[in-house]
Amino acid sequence: MADRLIIDLEAGHLTRETDAGATQHPLDSPEGFALLSRAWLRSGWQTKHVYTFAWMGRPIIQLPEDMFRAQEVVYRLRPDVILETGVAHGGSLIFYASLCHAMGHGRVIGVDIEIRPHNRAAIEAHELSHRITLIEGDSIAEGVVAEVRSCVAPGESALVMLDGKHTKAHVLAELEAYAPLVPVGSYIVAADGLMQDLAGLRRWRDDSSTDDWAWNNPREAAREFAARRDDFSLDPPVFAFNESPLSEPVSYWAGGWLRRIRQA
Repeated sequence: MADRLIIDLEAGHLTRETDAGATQHPLDSPEGFALLSRAWLRSGWQTKHVYTFAWMGRPIIQLPEDMFRAQEVVYRLRPDVILETGVAHGGSLIFYASLCHAMGHGRVIGVDIEIRPHNRAAIEAHELSHRITLIEGDSIAEGVVAEVRSCVAPGESALVMLDGKHTKAHVLAELEAYAPLVPVGSYIVAADGLMQDLAGLRRWRDDSSTDDWAWNNPREAAREFAARRDDFSLDPPVFAFNESPLSEPVSYWAGGWLRRIRQA
């Protein structure tokens, strides 16, 4: 299937060519911005753009646009607990802990099937480590789920970020396991739904297969989860400030924000 962008900076427009025909948009239109952003996200993923950032000394493998919007959600909700599956270098945990510290409220739980010793040591030595609990193990294993739940007291509110193993089956299992921690109005987020748009591509110096990503991804897990339940809705946060004509964020997490709308 053809899908080409032709960018004319001098004329100030771009043309998208598909099997259905060609459409032209001004570069300074919402449609032009959306097409450019899609191409930028693809190029950034292939060149590992998100591997160039750190937060307070720890690598944070996240798109800055996503983290900037996530902080507004944290500030608005002021959760007692922020749970993240997927620890890596710990940058996201430090990011969330720094928000809790700035607000004077909240703590962070990080879960990963393997927390490498040098990463654990760096996280535990960080000045914000007193706000972070690390749990090592498979995030959907019965014992790990029980340990996480034991760290959240009755009545406490949680915001849950799922950024570990990104297969559809695993994310679905995480959604089922950790949804009970999320109160009405809060979110459980299936990160990296962008995978759906990257099926068949290869990353720089990475030969791992992406051929099944069209269906085997967190966005599909979020869709299925929302379809089978009436207490969660695919409902991305709307921010009070927007003086632009844009309505869709530039994000790796598109299609992954699940808001609890009622008690089960």
